[in-house]
Amino acid sequence: MEQYRLKSSEFRNEREDSWRALEKLVQRAETHGLGSLSHEQLSTLPSLYRGLLGSLSVARAISLDKNLLDYLTNLASRAHVVVYANKRRPSEAVVDFLLRGFPRAVRRHVVHLAAALLFLTAGVACGHLMTIHDMERYYAFVPDTMAQGRTPAATTESLREGLYSGREDLGEDLQYFASVLFTHNSKVGILCFTLGFAAGVPVVLLLFYNGLVLGAMSALFTSRGLGMDFWAWVMPHGVTELLAVALCGMAGLVFGTTLVFPGERSRLDNLAHNGHHAATAVLGAVAMLFIAALIEGFFRQLVQSIPIRWAVTLTTLALWTFYFGWIGREHPNEG
Repeated sequence: MEQYRLKSSEFRNEREDSWRALEKLVQRAETHGLGSLSHEQLSTLPSLYRGLLGSLSVARAISLDKNLLDYLTNLASRAHVVVYANKRRPSEAVVDFLLRGFPRAVRRHVVHLAAALLFLTAGVACGHLMTIHDMERYYAFVPDTMAQGRTPAATTESLREGLYSGREDLGEDLQYFASVLFTHNSKVGILCFTLGFAAGVPVVLLLFYNGLVLGAMSALFTSRGLGMDFWAWVMPHGVTELLAVALCGMAGLVFGTTLVFPGERSRLDNLAHNGHHAATAVLGAVAMLFIAALIEGFFRQLVQSIPIRWAVTLTTLALWTFYFGWIGREHPNEG
C-alpha cells in the first residue's frame, strides 16, 4: 500500500501545477465565458487539456487512488465542454438566434413560406367570396368559440361596438385574453408543424381552413359596411400572427417535401439536414405569436383610431419585411 501511495504522490506532484492552471481557466470560462480569456490563455487551454487527458490515461493504467481519478475525470469533463462545446451565455445565444439563426432559417426556405402564405390567402379569398353570397355559410366556417357573438344574427351596431369597444376597466381581463390567444395560436402553429410528417397535406388544409374563418368574418363585416373597419381591427396584430402561423406551416411543408421528395440523400439524412432550420423557424414563430397576442390583447382594445391602427399595421409589415429580408445576411448572395 505504501508503494501505491508513493506512486500517487509522485504522480500528482509532477503534474498538479498544470491541472490547477487548467482548472482556473475552466472556472473562469464557465463563469464569464470564453471571451474573458486572453489570447495567450486561449492558446494554452488546448495543450493543458491534452496534458490532462494523458495524465488521466496513465492514472487509470496504474490504478491510482479513487479520489485522484474522480478529480481528473471531473476536470476532464468540464474542460471538454469549454474546449469543444463552444459554450455561450444565455444572452449570447438569444442574440445569435434573433440576429442570425431565425432570419436565416426563414430565408433558407422562402419558397415554402411563399406556398404557406398562398394557401392561407386562398382560404381568406374563398371564405369571403362564399360567405358574401350566402351568409348561412358563416356558421359552417366560424365556430361559436371564435365568433363570440359576431354572427349574421347580430345587429350592425353591436358589430361596430365590438370593433371599437375600449373600456378603461379592462385590466386583468385583457391580460387573460392575451394569454388565451397566445396559447391557442401557439397550438395551431405547432399543429401545422407536426402535421408536416403526414406528407404536408394536412398542413395545406389547416392553413386553408384558418383562411376560411378570417374570410368569412370579413364578409360579415363587409356586408354591414364595416369592411375597412374590420381589417383595421384585425391587421395590427394580424400581420405578426398570420406570418407566424405561415412560418409554422412553412416548417410543416419543409418536412412534407423532404419526406416525399428526398432527392439524392436518404429521407433520414434530409430530415436531419432540414429539421434544424425548420425547428428554428417554429421557435421564432412562437415568439412572434406572443408579440401578436400582446398587440391583440392590449393595443387593439385600447386604440380605436383607424389611422393609428393602419399605421401600426404598415409599420409591423415593414419591420418584419426588413427583419427577414436583411438581418443576419453575410453576403448579398446568401440563400
